[in-house]
Amino acid sequence: MKDTAVIGIGNILLKDDGIGVHTVRELEQEDLPSTVELVDGGTSTLAMLSYFLECRRIIVIDALKAGLEPGTIYRIRPEDIAGYNKENLSIHDVQILDVVQMARMLGAAPDVIIFGIEPQEIGFDLELSDLMRSKIPEIIGLLKQELSLAEQEETNFA
Repeated sequence: MKDTAVIGIGNILLKDDGIGVHTVRELEQEDLPSTVELVDGGTSTLAMLSYFLECRRIIVIDALKAGLEPGTIYRIRPEDIAGYNKENLSIHDVQILDVVQMARMLGAAPDVIIFGIEPQEIGFDLELSDLMRSKIPEIIGLLKQELSLAEQEETNFA
């Protein structure tokens, strides 16, 4: 079992909606700790429940419509999303909340961080917009920083 699952969510057929999946594919080329498992979650968010039950930490990468400038990167927790109007969020974000709730009902409480990226364009296309493609290195940097901070916290408690 891995300690941390990084789950990329999104539909790669819908341009910027696929940012999570595209980012996870790029992460496969990175040097990450052996305790990290990369997961292409596609659009099957509910199928990710096993990771929420088995891992201590979950990091989700997904498009998130929250009304700010396209390309804005949000670092939030599920509790932060709970107050949003569900009509304003992508279907994946709503399902992530459902998965977190299911995991808690089953006795699991992983630490969940969501990196949401405000999409520029959702439409039928396999390619990300140039703006979203340019954000992938920044997302990867933030993710690595998150993993590094988590390692430091574990070392402090050991």
